[in-house]
Amino acid sequence: MSTGAVAVTGMAWTTGLGAGLEPVWQALTAGRSALRRVPSALALRSDLAAVIAEVPLDAAPALRQRVLAVTTMLRCLADADLGADDPRIRPVLGTSFGADLDDPPAGSLSAWAVDAASRAGLVQRPVVVTTACSSGSDAVLIARSLIRCGAAELCLCGGVDVLTAGKRLGHSTLGTMSPDGLRAFDQDHNGTLLGEGAGFLLLESLESADRRGVRPYGYVVGAGSANEAAGAVAPDPSGASLRLAVERALRGGAEPNEVAVINAHGSGTPLNDMVEALTYSNLFGGAAARPVVFATKGAFGHTLGATGALEAIATLQALRRRQVPAVPGLARVMPQLSLPVAAAEPAAVGAGIGLSVTLGFGGFTTCLAFAGAQR
Repeated sequence: MSTGAVAVTGMAWTTGLGAGLEPVWQALTAGRSALRRVPSALALRSDLAAVIAEVPLDAAPALRQRVLAVTTMLRCLADADLGADDPRIRPVLGTSFGADLDDPPAGSLSAWAVDAASRAGLVQRPVVVTTACSSGSDAVLIARSLIRCGAAELCLCGGVDVLTAGKRLGHSTLGTMSPDGLRAFDQDHNGTLLGEGAGFLLLESLESADRRGVRPYGYVVGAGSANEAAGAVAPDPSGASLRLAVERALRGGAEPNEVAVINAHGSGTPLNDMVEALTYSNLFGGAAARPVVFATKGAFGHTLGATGALEAIATLQALRRRQVPAVPGLARVMPQLSLPVAAAEPAAVGAGIGLSVTLGFGGFTTCLAFAGAQR
């Protein structure tokens, strides 16, 4: 195990496919998608979206965000066998715009996180992360850094975001919304579709996990981020920022030939998919055992600030189960992606490292590297 490894001892997610770790994973591998028609009074390119049924969509966005955050954090803590009042726990909470486009706060943009942490019973004030669609990933990256430098022993980290009318209208107006379906890495891909959700992980030092006698789900063995500042919404088409983030994540002690699986951002937008396809093919196409690529946004919808945390959990699940679900809607893989892809059916995953990658508006690019563990 890398000397920089940090244990993942608790996980929880709330998605359009449900909330239980195993039931949601089973739904993914069965090819289910939470995307459905969600009526809107606005003129949108598509009315398809993924929503959390347990939190009424007609409730105020700020309330919905807090409910999703609190309930998911508490389930993560319970999974890690920790109480919310443990003073060692440092929360690191991420979101993109959260509820603020439609339900702006009277004060700080971090107020949602402070309130959610307080409602959950957490003692320490949260570190708050807002790096667009990489927010959930960057929360994990920051938590790992806090633990490695000795500033924290336990970190509850992740992201939450809610579906709002403003976000749907924004993506529709930008032209990033698909009119008919999210088909990541398909030759006929034409955009993304939105969803909502929350995902949290409990990270702790290896020494703490040993003292508590807990068996980790896996380990964060590397993390890297980069920003090429190429534009407000589009990534640098050269893929230089993505390559740098991946290379930085692998500096944690893993080699490119050890990568067994990549959970791609897979937004379904042509430029994002092209940048990922070319970069992964260039980085890993010559490996003796090429990593398998999968993506989950066609099942969860693009959950914006939550997506990095949900995909981190999915990556750990893939390493544990040695299998990935098929990419929803993928019929004809784009030729620029030369790596094996889980297309028509779930694909086997070999032993090795799992990468989880997010590409956010504003150029925020993050890669998390995980090693699995038997639990």
